[in-house]
Amino acid sequence: MSKSEFKRKDNLFSLCGLNCSLCPNLVRGNCPGCRAGSHCATTCQFAPCSVEHGDVDYCFECEEYPCKHYDGVDEYDSLITHFNQLKDMEKAKRIGIESYHEEQLIKIEILKKILDEYDNGRRDVFFCLAVNLLEIDDLNSVINETDDLAENMDLNEKSDLMKQMLIDCASKRGISLKLRKGKW
Repeated sequence: MSKSEFKRKDNLFSLCGLNCSLCPNLVRGNCPGCRAGSHCATTCQFAPCSVEHGDVDYCFECEEYPCKHYDGVDEYDSLITHFNQLKDMEKAKRIGIESYHEEQLIKIEILKKILDEYDNGRRDVFFCLAVNLLEIDDLNSVINETDDLAENMDLNEKSDLMKQMLIDCASKRGISLKLRKGKW
């Protein structure tokens, strides 16, 4: 079977464990998602594998998971972070996809708020990365504190403040908010 036969219903969480709903391309409206004919589906090593294994919706449903396709998968990033790809896949498997989607929907709302109120047009990739990697409680705490501090600031100042607050929060958790360049 070919990559063109790949079909995907879930645009929140990918077949391979990426949080597509928090990808800058999807947020910008530049990506149709993980569907037949899309850039992701035609370049993806997981799409044909899914078709070959009976159209599994998530790799964790496959008997061979994790397979060779996951070797080094979380060492580098593309436009979206791959840092928690395996961890997120295991979490979705453990708590169930519906519960995982509930968390993603909350993160999408958080991301929308940050982009609507704090993005000066140059930080969408950074904000997507931060929302992807930080926990919901941490994100809400940063937003509440930043909202209070940014009351009389212009958009550039607010954007700078939000970025710094997210960096500080991530640093306390041992998380780097930088995309890692590499083979992906």
